[in-house]
Amino acid sequence: MLRLWSLQHRLSPLQCRTIRTTAAARAAAAATKEAPVDSQWTANSVRTGLIARKRGMTAMWDDHGARYPVTVLQLENCQVTANVKTVRDDGSEYHAVQVAASDRPEKTTTKPMLGHFKKAGVPPKRVVKEFPVTPDAHVPVGTTLSAIHFVPGQYVDVIANSIGKGYQGVMKRWNFKGLRASHGVSVSHRSAGATGAHQDPGRVWPGKKMAGRMGGKRITTQNLAVVRVDSALDLVFVRGCVPGIDDAQVMVRDAKKKVTDAAQHNYAKGLFEKILPKGLDSLPFPAGTKELAKTLPPIIAAPTLRRSPFLPRE
Repeated sequence: MLRLWSLQHRLSPLQCRTIRTTAAARAAAAATKEAPVDSQWTANSVRTGLIARKRGMTAMWDDHGARYPVTVLQLENCQVTANVKTVRDDGSEYHAVQVAASDRPEKTTTKPMLGHFKKAGVPPKRVVKEFPVTPDAHVPVGTTLSAIHFVPGQYVDVIANSIGKGYQGVMKRWNFKGLRASHGVSVSHRSAGATGAHQDPGRVWPGKKMAGRMGGKRITTQNLAVVRVDSALDLVFVRGCVPGIDDAQVMVRDAKKKVTDAAQHNYAKGLFEKILPKGLDSLPFPAGTKELAKTLPPIIAAPTLRRSPFLPRE
């Protein structure tokens, strides 16, 4: 700090603030490398997510005999590689947990990444992602995460790149109606119709829905229910479809709307019985690990809470 003070007459205020922020961020990162493990989950806690591989879709039946589609997600040696703590320019702190998955050979890994994995004490990985968390949700570096991190009955968000469809017209890309199929139309049955305006503004507005490249974008499918967890095979069964092709890497986190935000909102309102979805009391905190999975049954399924769809409504 003495050297920094002596250089202040030669550095601008922005440069001095940048140096202080960088030094504070490095000190904070070193302090959070070995994060303490706290088993208490609160309504204001935001846990880390996981990296999984989409294995495909199948079907399951509930207790009433109703069939519903599910997507199978599998964890591949998902481990924590770093705890991130950064001080922003406004003085607030950014906390995150860096997770890596899918082992890869050392000869196909770059030297900077080899050093990063060696420092964390984990084998080289193919995918590295970062999940924002609250300060109490840091996970010790090197921890191996399990599918039991997500509890059957809760909701999750799945983030992945959607399947690319190539160049498509407006009817497929934007669900346009198209023009008439018979009278009054020639050749342009599937066209968009008029795209411009009047003499004023005399141009096409930016963002106008037109034909173009469809898919291949990062999207989030929200509020998918977890119906079964297989900790022996590290499988997570979620109800519904998930973006991306089969065998694609996806990011899975607690549902932002139905878990994280709902818990904070209901806690502030005093609705303590509605902090988590019906049937849940708590979540594995700060994360569901392999050690925790050994103490639980290998397969856990969510109970059927809704009424039978085959009975008439009263």
